[in-house]
Amino acid sequence: MARRDQEEDEVKRKRRIDNSTLYSPVSNDKDPIIYSSAYNIAFLGLERLHPFDSSKWGRIKRFLVEDGLLDHKRVVEPVEATKEDLLVVHTEGYLESLKRSFTVAVITEVPPLAFLPNFILQQKVLRPFRKQVGGTVLSAKLAKDKGWAINLGGGFHHCCSNEGGGFCAYADITLTIQFAFSQLGISRVMIIDLDAHQGNGHEHDFMNNKSIYILDMYNSDIYPRARPSYPFLDMYENQIIQIQFSSYTTTEKYLDLLSQALEKAAQNFEPDLLIYNAGTDILDGDPLGRLLVSPDGVKQRDEMVFKFSREKNCPIVMLTSGGYMKTSARVIADSIGNLATKGLIHLPSS
Repeated sequence: MARRDQEEDEVKRKRRIDNSTLYSPVSNDKDPIIYSSAYNIAFLGLERLHPFDSSKWGRIKRFLVEDGLLDHKRVVEPVEATKEDLLVVHTEGYLESLKRSFTVAVITEVPPLAFLPNFILQQKVLRPFRKQVGGTVLSAKLAKDKGWAINLGGGFHHCCSNEGGGFCAYADITLTIQFAFSQLGISRVMIIDLDAHQGNGHEHDFMNNKSIYILDMYNSDIYPRARPSYPFLDMYENQIIQIQFSSYTTTEKYLDLLSQALEKAAQNFEPDLLIYNAGTDILDGDPLGRLLVSPDGVKQRDEMVFKFSREKNCPIVMLTSGGYMKTSARVIADSIGNLATKGLIHLPSS
């Protein structure tokens, strides 16, 4: 009976993916940078009750345009993920729970949201998340076509199939991989998660999946407070490498650990697709990341990952994920500019 149920679930998943519009056609005159003004969250100032900069995504795009790196007409507008799309990964029960304002308040860590009518939260909070999910899913298709893609949002790595948390309501990384498996001829995916926090959501979803290799490098002193393990590189049978370090890790130490981890990953896995969760909460001064990495260190980090992708001849998707300072948007834009300067991405506008 359990096997039959599993087979039925797979048939439903395949049908939902086949019927989805998330892989909407993109004209050749567009750059593989995905963004929508609908990403940004703003409602009666409530967004300021959480330290996350909920207008970060729009400011990254504005900086790229102002710097002459991007023509706003060449930006790709994604489609919002529907309930049927989300059911490819999420349970019906979990999606139903998001119709309760209290649940949304807990996930976003903004308690006053519990007192607002849910239809407002669906429009002002969850819709921006669903739009970003659509952007992440589409990024994989663009990366397969162009070699790389950057979603200026996304990276909700604390959410798994049946539970959200840490400002992450939908599991966009898991969903993207399921679509890639079904539609892009992808069979092996590497996730490099360099947000300051552990990617506990996608790690839960792919815990026993040999087709997924996860390199997760994070501060074990902060949410979700994984217990430290030593040595720093810890290889598990289910192909998860966790590099755990403490608060106040410096740029030099951070980049050294990353170099070791990338070398190990290169030896152990040959991906068809690389998903890079590029949180900037590693920056010195970030109130939640609590690390000491400089803006130039972020540039070097991103450059290392894109070079790794090129050496593996593997398409790469970059997601902007966490970052809790107003300066994060500027740092991300500067890093994207550096990738263009180094020839690791190609932006005609630049």
